[in-house]
Formats: sequence, C-alpha cells, structure tokens
Amino acid sequence: MKIFLGPVVQAVFKPTVSGLEHVPTSGPAILAGNHVSFSDHFFVPHVLNRKVIYLAKAQYFTGQGVAGRLTASFFNALGQKPVDRESGRAGLAAIATAAEVLAEGNLLGIYPEGTRSPDGRLYRGRVGVARLWLETRAPLLPCAMIGSFEVQPPGTVWPRRHPVAVKFGPPMDLAKYDGRKRDARLYREITDDIMRAIRELSGQEYVDAYATDVKEQLAAG
Repeated sequence: MKIFLGPVVQAVFKPTVSGLEHVPTSGPAILAGNHVSFSDHFFVPHVLNRKVIYLAKAQYFTGQGVAGRLTASFFNALGQKPVDRESGRAGLAAIATAAEVLAEGNLLGIYPEGTRSPDGRLYRGRVGVARLWLETRAPLLPCAMIGSFEVQPPGTVWPRRHPVAVKFGPPMDLAKYDGRKRDARLYREITDDIMRAIRELSGQEYVDAYATDVKEQLAAG
C-alpha cells in the first residue's frame, strides 16, 4: 500500500515529521496517538520505515461479495489486524491481540481515545492502553497528528489538501508505577499521563470526557 500511495501522499500533503529518532528501528513499541481523522492511518505509516499495525473491527474483514473482499484487502494492506469489538470480552480480546503483535516484535499503533475526535479536540483516554503497557512493558511513545483533521474532518469522504505534521515523543518513563496494585485507579493514572504527553505534542484542547459519549450526545441532538 505504501508503495502505491506513498508518492501521492508526499506530493499532495508533503507531511513533515519530528522525533523520528525516538522510534526504535527494531523490536516492539507502542505508538499511542491522537485520532482526529481517518487519514491518520496513512500519515503515520508514511513517515516511518517500519510497518505499523493497528487493530480494526473484525467486520471490516468479513464482508461478502466483491466490495467485502476489497474492503478486507484494503485494511490488510494498511497493516490492520481484526479484533471482535462486539463480544462481552472485546476489551480483553483486543489487549490479547495487541500483545501478540508486540510479542512478534512489531510497532503497534493505538488510539487511546477509542474513536476519532468529533471536533478536533483531544478526549479522555480509554484505559486499555495502560493495561496493555502493564501486560507487555513495551516502550510506549506518544504520537501526535497535526493538520489531518482539516484534511478529512468527520463526514468528509475525499481528503482535502492541507499541511500535515507527525510528531513522536520519547518513550515515556512509567517506572513510577512499578509495584502498584493493578486496579482501576492505576489504569486511569497511567492513561491520563499518556494523554498529557499526547496533548503536549499536539497542542490540542483537552476535554475530560469520552469522545464516544460526545458523539452520542451530538447524534441525539
């Protein structure tokens, strides 16, 4: 996918990147970033020389007919791995799948907000990212997309031309959490630390609410 889309992405958007020195050239690492646009899936892998694997809804890989096969091929080419988000144990299944990706020595891209921002602001993180780090202890780097919301805001099908920047921060020092009891409070503290690091990179306004709740409120009018 990068071979075909890379030249187009570079020519049209000319994305800039900073902090590449923080991304390991081999071995596992978690790239925890903000999620403001569907285009994020293209820009982060574009600026890296390593494949980035994301988790995606299993339904994207199980569609029927020509359209279903094309969709599955597209998400496979993007480096996405299917997870079942509908079951009662969806969260645990996603963490297990993510841990497998890291155990294989890959870069894992994760959006702690759990969904795209409805308005470009940064929302409260889901604690799955904290549980994943505690499970794997893989290096965790904050990542920020800047400008991709303007490229493809919610409801937009075709991307618009707009400057884009990708920023990577250094691996977070989370050693202060060693030895703590694994409970909801610990998960929340780690997640909030991660979101603060993302905010420092992105410069976004922070909203202490889940983006999914805000989307539901907007849909209800």
